[in-house]
Amino acid sequence: MGLTFMDGNEAVVQGAVYAGCRFFAGYPITPASTILSGMLNVLPPLGGIVLQAEDEMASIGACLGASMAGLKAMTATSGPGLSLYSENISFAVGSEIPLVIVHVMRQGPSTGAATRGADGDVHFMRWGHSGGLPVVVLAPTGPADCFTLTVHAFNLAERLRCPVFVASSKDIAMTRETVDMERVEKPPVVDRKTHAKGPFLPFEAGPSGVPAFLPIGGPVPVRQTSSMHGPDGYITTNPEVIQSLVERLQYKVESQIDTFSFYDWDPQPGASMLLVAYGITARSAREAVLRLRARGHGVSFLVLKTLWPVPEKVLLSAAEAVHKVMVVEANLGQYVHEVRRVVCPKPVHFFGLMCGRMMTPEEIVQEVIRAQSS
Repeated sequence: MGLTFMDGNEAVVQGAVYAGCRFFAGYPITPASTILSGMLNVLPPLGGIVLQAEDEMASIGACLGASMAGLKAMTATSGPGLSLYSENISFAVGSEIPLVIVHVMRQGPSTGAATRGADGDVHFMRWGHSGGLPVVVLAPTGPADCFTLTVHAFNLAERLRCPVFVASSKDIAMTRETVDMERVEKPPVVDRKTHAKGPFLPFEAGPSGVPAFLPIGGPVPVRQTSSMHGPDGYITTNPEVIQSLVERLQYKVESQIDTFSFYDWDPQPGASMLLVAYGITARSAREAVLRLRARGHGVSFLVLKTLWPVPEKVLLSAAEAVHKVMVVEANLGQYVHEVRRVVCPKPVHFFGLMCGRMMTPEEIVQEVIRAQSS
């Protein structure tokens, strides 16, 4: 496959199939619905299963069951649907169930504007489940990223046994552009580590913190629970066992961040300011950087494609040589707080819009000029 005209949702579908996804469940919701219809077209001929469930809770629940049975599973939704996913996301975290969740963000809060884009759910993906334990959130900027990061999302879900988000948005999901699929990065596909031999404890983990896997329904009994449990899978109230479990669930994800810190880096020697962006806003920001440089303003540019856990080493390295940082987001200020925390005490400026339209390159240019002169 060479040059292809596709949107972000179509690229997600292709990436999922490439990664070995064989189960999809979802409920129609703008602007994620074409992922459901796309999977319905491609998965059954490959022997896969597609389910349009009665609601979002049933959708993610079906995916968890399919994953526990050994299938690579994915679901897709937007803001209101993610609200309903919350408890089952907690279940996936606590029971270490691999799952890819494509979250196509739209204007919120609540029903908001279903046909307008925004990035208002950045913190919601990270913190919208009980317990506060980490998940992985990857943020594409366009269809090519949607393909590659969907493959990475499946690889990470399988390798870390945790839910992984692909944080798309309406403008990425529903805007078509030309993609050269022969040049798009295609990461090697990773499968979850299965238990080989000997006694099986479903939550016994080695140095990586990730337990080996056996599917439910096989010849070896496998226990699953959403409650606190020990390595044997039995429910416990022992404080030491519980503390060990939650620390392991945190460690297995956060200790690996350097292996999946995805980003684009465009430095300018002698730049006084670093511009940080992600998602669709990075497209406007990239054009703004070109205009700023043409007008004699020194600006380096960082596009984050891993949002959670925060790629702190990437941020520190990018900000090391500059005097100021500016973060642009399609919200009222969410990820900027993480950037401020990491690069402190450097001054961090913010520019954000959440009005249902994308910010223009010239708007970013003017904000950067104001910040440089302040």
